[in-house]
Amino acid sequence: MQILFKSTLVLLLFTNFFNAQISKTDALFLDLEKQDSLLFERGFNQCDIQYLENTTADNLKFFHDTGGFQNKKEFITRTKKYICSNLNKKPIRKANVESLNVFPLYNNGKLYGAIQTGTHDFFIRQNNKSDSITGTAQFTSVWLKNKNDWKLSEVLSYNHQEKSQAQLDSAFIDDLRIKNKIPTLGFTLFQNGKISCSKVFGEINNSIKTPQNSVFNVASLTKPITAVTVLKLVELGLWNLDEPLSKYWIDPDIKNHPYLNKVTTRSVLSHQTGFPNWRWQNHDKKLDFKFEPNTKYQYSGEGFEYLRKAIEFKFKKSLEDLAESYVFRNLKMNDTHFTFNKVKDKSLLLSGFSDSGENYGIVKNNNINSADDLLTTIDDYANFLVAILNNQILNKNSFNQIITEQVKTKDNKAFGLGFEIYKLKNNEIAISHGGSDKGVQTIFFLLSETKSGLLIFTNKDNGYAVFAPILEYFLGNIGKQIIEIETK
Repeated sequence: MQILFKSTLVLLLFTNFFNAQISKTDALFLDLEKQDSLLFERGFNQCDIQYLENTTADNLKFFHDTGGFQNKKEFITRTKKYICSNLNKKPIRKANVESLNVFPLYNNGKLYGAIQTGTHDFFIRQNNKSDSITGTAQFTSVWLKNKNDWKLSEVLSYNHQEKSQAQLDSAFIDDLRIKNKIPTLGFTLFQNGKISCSKVFGEINNSIKTPQNSVFNVASLTKPITAVTVLKLVELGLWNLDEPLSKYWIDPDIKNHPYLNKVTTRSVLSHQTGFPNWRWQNHDKKLDFKFEPNTKYQYSGEGFEYLRKAIEFKFKKSLEDLAESYVFRNLKMNDTHFTFNKVKDKSLLLSGFSDSGENYGIVKNNNINSADDLLTTIDDYANFLVAILNNQILNKNSFNQIITEQVKTKDNKAFGLGFEIYKLKNNEIAISHGGSDKGVQTIFFLLSETKSGLLIFTNKDNGYAVFAPILEYFLGNIGKQIIEIETK
């Protein structure tokens, strides 16, 4: 056994010394990647024992750092007993593709085999649950080539590590962040109406860990804050959902328009005002109606700004002061502000980045915008979402209005009041909102029945690339349903 360990490691060191590791785009690398993937997917995960028999050499030598040495017969027997005996709680193995390396083996210039190294992740698969990772291990495999066939000849499986779910979850998220070259990623997981974990991943200048209290620009995640503030006023009897906003504010661009009195708070919160997203997108830069209010859906930041001006006129207070009184102060959201000048420690503000890594700088917005550019921390916004789940800001009746469909936006998706609604199987729903600006991609999903969900902040144009993998990893089949609705 010691001889085999020494010989295999000497081969690996020898190939490393001469820089014989091949490119990950090389045909041999891709072929071995496929062989490894099929071995584990068919042989172990699907328990195709015949495939495992055919792919492994008759004189297979398998060395395990805790399970001891196994020849082929013992290897097959243990696979049947420990991997394939309980399909209701099935061990699953997957290669970490980024970790794979391949070193070719030649004899007189002819390829006869290859050494493959990498890391495997171990999971438990149960019905109606997402795969739960249980640990990792490193491996070194020797594959021998016979004409066009590859046979697994020798395997070293070592450095097995059991990990807590929190460790594994963190590693999963940070690996995604690194893979997509996202400078900073904030993540919160909600379970049973509580914050299960809340963490900021990343480094500043590749050396200093990004602080937990870093301040993100969250783009349109501003809108749910505005919506909840206004709905609190409605709940207290201080504001009317269906009163024409023209009673308090009339924009000069539409002062004589026949639709003027049809714009209400309900129109705004469900994006049925008929306004464009932003007036600057119009050729003349003026506000106008694209259709009659309350007849169909069109996402509109202008609608939220129209509502802000009406609210501020009536209450003679800024939206920020109202949010402070009815939301921020009660939830101790001390690091959440509508404007740049309110941020106490400017060094905590995060820049946004392009896909190519261009630093867009920090948005220094000193004018309150009810639809965009809220500055907050992952912990502050997580506290806000927990309060929504637990009816700590709004009562049950108000929450029911949030989750009541006002207008359909696509199959199994609608807008309620201030929040998007995903209609899932078994009459379950998820409420959500996203934010997207230059250097900003943010999103959250909340499940009202189980009081669970997740929140993601990123500061890069391609930050959305992590949404689907995180959804599927943490929410399992529900995450898959949301992805399916969104991609149809």
